[in-house]
Amino acid sequence: MFEIHREEIDWAGRKLVLETGRIARQADGAVVATYGETTVLATVVSMKEPKPGIDFFPLTVNYQEKAFAAGRIPGGYFKREGRPSEKETLVSRLIDRPIRPLFPDGYRNDTQIVATVLSHDLENDPDILALVAASAALTLSGIPFMGPVGAARVGYINGAVKLNPTVEELKQSSLDLVVAGTGDAVLMVESEAKELSEAVMLEAVMAGHAGFQPVIDAIIRLAEKAAKQPRDLNPADKSEVETAVRELAEAGLRAAQEAEDRLSKVQTQVEQTLEEARAQARDILGRSHGEATAEGAEVLAKARADAEALIERARNEIGGERDRAIQDLRSEVSSLVVAATQRLLGETIDAKAHQRLIDEALTKVGDKPASKAEQN
Repeated sequence: MFEIHREEIDWAGRKLVLETGRIARQADGAVVATYGETTVLATVVSMKEPKPGIDFFPLTVNYQEKAFAAGRIPGGYFKREGRPSEKETLVSRLIDRPIRPLFPDGYRNDTQIVATVLSHDLENDPDILALVAASAALTLSGIPFMGPVGAARVGYINGAVKLNPTVEELKQSSLDLVVAGTGDAVLMVESEAKELSEAVMLEAVMAGHAGFQPVIDAIIRLAEKAAKQPRDLNPADKSEVETAVRELAEAGLRAAQEAEDRLSKVQTQVEQTLEEARAQARDILGRSHGEATAEGAEVLAKARADAEALIERARNEIGGERDRAIQDLRSEVSSLVVAATQRLLGETIDAKAHQRLIDEALTKVGDKPASKAEQN
């Protein structure tokens, strides 16, 4: 009566079954995925026309767990299902992240993905299975989607990576990593680890990517048998808007970039000038007191003049006719040799230490200044 299609593979020691055509046939795409004894139904519905008045892709992903999936009935004070739990919200985001980037740019049709846990064997977590089922449903739906996407959970137990560990095995694992992607790229990694090395983390990501390749192949085989006719994608023409934005902003952005380039060059020249002044100041420290004072003043004057010239040139180049709108720039350099030398060297030298250095230098050249007692 119904045209039912199935694909079965052995995945990490357990059987994975993807089935379509039995449930939710009015949806654009519907897949029942079973892994072990855990079963998830994923349905996809998308409008035929773009949603008016929006400039983003309106994708909604709902992952929901019902108490009946574990053979329970809500009891006590609350006798019905409550609001989405924290895990349901997080798994909805887990499904959304690797799927959203694979829709074409300009697709604005309202799209909804609903993943419902039909049964849970309390051994295989349904979050990975929900992502696989959602990917398969999208691939079958005919909606523009550059998939399929595969996903896997990776653990690290007794010094070895473990593909799709059970709930009990995760309790002994020092890693809980979820990786999702296409056949040739990783799209999402989410993990919780106990101080593992980068080499182990990389090994786990690569093992997960290789581990879900059979799932992608199974989805492709199922799509070859049951996929709907692809929809035509007619994105809105935005050439007029792009032209208007380019005319409005391009000239200003290019001028700002050129001004930034000029400022960067001037800054480099100022740094070179200061470095030369520092080098000369270091040389002056080793000379006699009189020579140091005279030449230090010359160095400071030259450095001040060079810096002011560079700043003024930058001010003129960047400001142009609008230089009055730029605040005045000035350069102030102390004429005290000691203070200026300290700034140029980037060091802190107190007055006594500096005087001691000068006395030692003058003693070596035989020109030690007279003490206060000799002067009297």
